[in-house]
Amino acid sequence: MLHTNLDINEKGHLTLAGRDTVELAEKYGTPLYLIDEKRVREKMRTYVDAMKKYFGRGSVPLLASKALCFKKIYQIANEEGMCTDIVSPGELYTASCAGFPMEKAYFHGNNKTDEDIALAIKLKIGCFIADNREELDSISRISKEEGVVSRVILRVTPGIDPHTHAAISTGKVDSKFGTAIETGQAIELVKYILTLPNINLTGIHCHVGSLCFDSKPFIDAADIMVAFMAKIREETGVTLTDLNLGGGYGVRYIETNPHIDIADNIRQVAEHVSAVCEKEKFPYPRVLLEPGRSIVADAGVTLYSVGSVKTITGYKSYISIDGGMTDNPRYALYGSDYTVLNASDANAEPDMIATIAGRCCESGDLIQENVKIKKPERGDKIAVLVTGAYNYSMASNYNRIPRPPVVMISPDGDDYIAVRRETYEDLINLDA
Repeated sequence: MLHTNLDINEKGHLTLAGRDTVELAEKYGTPLYLIDEKRVREKMRTYVDAMKKYFGRGSVPLLASKALCFKKIYQIANEEGMCTDIVSPGELYTASCAGFPMEKAYFHGNNKTDEDIALAIKLKIGCFIADNREELDSISRISKEEGVVSRVILRVTPGIDPHTHAAISTGKVDSKFGTAIETGQAIELVKYILTLPNINLTGIHCHVGSLCFDSKPFIDAADIMVAFMAKIREETGVTLTDLNLGGGYGVRYIETNPHIDIADNIRQVAEHVSAVCEKEKFPYPRVLLEPGRSIVADAGVTLYSVGSVKTITGYKSYISIDGGMTDNPRYALYGSDYTVLNASDANAEPDMIATIAGRCCESGDLIQENVKIKKPERGDKIAVLVTGAYNYSMASNYNRIPRPPVVMISPDGDDYIAVRRETYEDLINLDA
């Protein structure tokens, strides 16, 4: 199977973390997000342990909330010794309500409003990842009004293209995020920050993009970022202590994607950071990483019920399901690859090629095309694998479709609801 937490039982049903996915679909209904909690915890421990071992000096992973955000995931992250990065006041509020320690939260975003900043300060945010001059002015002013000094890490763009999809490439000079090192604007902004009251600049941040299957983008970024930290010290006399290299490791969505040894990749990056610090004669910094997809993606499976199977003679076949772009928009947005199975007959040899079509009134509402699959019947359960990241967090109510529940499988094998299924009443609760 694609990942070790997936299998097929004696009934021919797909299992996740040892549980029969068809039985869970019948218990909770479909569409249904399933999350393997044990898998999530294992991935978190891999990052925490490897960063402690190879980076040391207080280095720590930050869970990228945008990949998967609800209260329970923050509670798990805190229990496993992680910090978190958040990108909106909604994520901030969720983390706070979950009891996540705000001193371990880092607030991202390229357009934080004054209200966002004030809320973060009120909740005692640990650090702002600041993006631009206007934001820094607001952080300084509001911090002064509240009588606090806010810790800040500046987001810069190192000018690296990791050759991922353009929509998830974020480290190039031409980006809506951060300030470019190459143009000289980043060093000027650093000098400006150092004049602002009530701000403590402790480091710099970059994020080159997502779905990286090796460490080269991070290693290339480390060269540029450490050299920039050395330049800051040379021109301002200030030695920054924090280097945030962002996130972006990929996962196996399909069989042709490579396996990634996260711990070994962290070792490679750590050794390179050490070498470049020695070259630049710069003290080894505290390193932060922001894993999201690589922690939660392969813990997830989404289940659907088949409504119809239609073959257009001489053209193609469609399998229609009771979900679609409302619970997984990634194929419509990015053409993302997925592995799709007939969970009700997972042992059977594929006997048709079909497009998996959603229920929305949109011709582009597709989950995957040209899928080799065992022909299903109405009511069979279709499983889309590796959906723990950017599925629930990107879900919408388009066509007034309620969002599915998130059901977690605990390490001892029990199932429980982490996020309940939306109702039709939920859909109209905000209507005047």
